[in-house]
Amino acid sequence: MMSIGHVTPQTMHFDEPLPLRSGATLAGYDLVYETYGTLSADKRNAVLVCHALNASHHVAGNYAGQERSEGWWDNLVGPGKPLDTNTFFVIGVNNLGSCFGSTGPMSPNPATGQPWGADFPVVTVEDWVDAQARLLDRLGIARLAAILGGSLGGMQALSWTLRHPERVCDCIAVATAPNLSAQNIAFNEVARRAIITDPDFHGGHFYAHGVIPKRGLRVARMIGHITYLSDDSMEEKFGRELRAAELGYSTQDIEFQIESYLRHQGDKFSEYFDANTYLLITRALDYFDPALAFGGDLSRAFEVAKHIRFGLVSFTTDWRFSPARSRELVKALVDNRIEVSYAEIAAPHGHDAFLLDDPRYHGVLKAWFSRIAADLRQGASPRGGSDV
Repeated sequence: MMSIGHVTPQTMHFDEPLPLRSGATLAGYDLVYETYGTLSADKRNAVLVCHALNASHHVAGNYAGQERSEGWWDNLVGPGKPLDTNTFFVIGVNNLGSCFGSTGPMSPNPATGQPWGADFPVVTVEDWVDAQARLLDRLGIARLAAILGGSLGGMQALSWTLRHPERVCDCIAVATAPNLSAQNIAFNEVARRAIITDPDFHGGHFYAHGVIPKRGLRVARMIGHITYLSDDSMEEKFGRELRAAELGYSTQDIEFQIESYLRHQGDKFSEYFDANTYLLITRALDYFDPALAFGGDLSRAFEVAKHIRFGLVSFTTDWRFSPARSRELVKALVDNRIEVSYAEIAAPHGHDAFLLDDPRYHGVLKAWFSRIAADLRQGASPRGGSDV
């Protein structure tokens, strides 16, 4: 399978104010995005890919002159790959509040001329979806052949079917959930506290002090990374392997290889990710709960999505977004007699499995997108309904 090759991000500016769920309004903003493949003349072959916590618009391909710059889902998106760019026009959008180009805490606040910092308004999954919809409007895409996302990206895909059901034909949500469990919210809160209590955080206005709360970011990433892996995968990769030939009997030095690995991940993360962005995105995860407006009844929430075709994928060792959470979604869809396919993949990698090269997982997605492609070739609506 071929790589997409070199890609170039694009920026779209919006002057129209964006009302947010919090009650605040973002007066103007930029969205950074990338596209792969060719938009068909009838503009019916578009697929929107939604990113997870620490990812971005850079879904596939690489940047000229930069080594190891492959997109975060490059193994899935490209010519001949499960999401085949010879057939589909694929769009990746960087969400508001991010630190990878779209308007966020590092951007200048028009009211002060200084970085927004902690004053950047709280954003939600629903706000991201509404902003993405505006970008599609600008691109002239009235309706998506499919929307795809994993983890937090899967929540966005689900939200699309609830906020703009008339614009979605197929929804593929991978390793996701209808809301976070109390345990998940707890992990997010511990990570946030690690950042907020870092002496270099300065209430979120650390830019003005010329520092970065790296200690907090390191700990936050270490906590998160533990939850992305399964016990089996950690045991197989590291076990109780020591870093040195024998124990050093130290309470502060690195003794085990797993400690070294986590510190490496934390160090790397603290060099490129923004602390305020981490707070915003984990809070957006916490807030997502489409059933809340329906008294906790998830089936009622999905009544508006009756004409969308759903594909759900989970992984057996994913304990952060367990298969049981995907089955909740399946039940809500079945309750509404909505067409849904569900694949539960026996994979040892934990939550990170949605990013890896599991042939069964990729086979499921390839089959799904082949089905959508066949509908497009036949001139039918990809979801079997009438075009709008």
